[in-house]
Amino acid sequence: MRITPIEIQQHQFKTRMFGYDTSAVDHFLEMLADELERLHKQNNELKESLARTRTSLEQMREREKSLQETLMTAQQVTEELKLNARKEAEIVVAEAHIEGERVIRDASERRVQLVSEIQEIKRQKISFEGGLRSLIENHLKLMDMDTLQIEENDNQTRLLQPLISDEDIDEQLDFP
Repeated sequence: MRITPIEIQQHQFKTRMFGYDTSAVDHFLEMLADELERLHKQNNELKESLARTRTSLEQMREREKSLQETLMTAQQVTEELKLNARKEAEIVVAEAHIEGERVIRDASERRVQLVSEIQEIKRQKISFEGGLRSLIENHLKLMDMDTLQIEENDNQTRLLQPLISDEDIDEQLDFP
């Protein structure tokens, strides 16, 4: 049974001769002792519960602080990763531009080299054709000279034939 402070103040003991009824006072004191014990236990339980709650609250605050620090660290790491990724991308793009320029430069140099080789081959072709043409013309001249010589010899032979006959030749040579 619970006793409130007002009930304690308003409680009236029966009087007897020589004072209050001792059994009623003892009974009331027992009730007060029980109630004080119960309140004392309840107070201790509440203190323990409050201590646990405060400890739990402190742990949660520490966790919250740790989570906030972790979140801040994660955000910083994310920003650093993004920055590094951008830098790496810029480096890759720059290297690709440099490589592209190198390829273009090499191709241009190769083109110049090929054009030079083609011009040299054309010059050699013209030189070869000129030499071949000259050789053919010289051979034609030689053939023309041989043809003229043969014609001249034929002409001389024709001119000589009517003058000398085969018989005259045999006589001059004294063949029997």
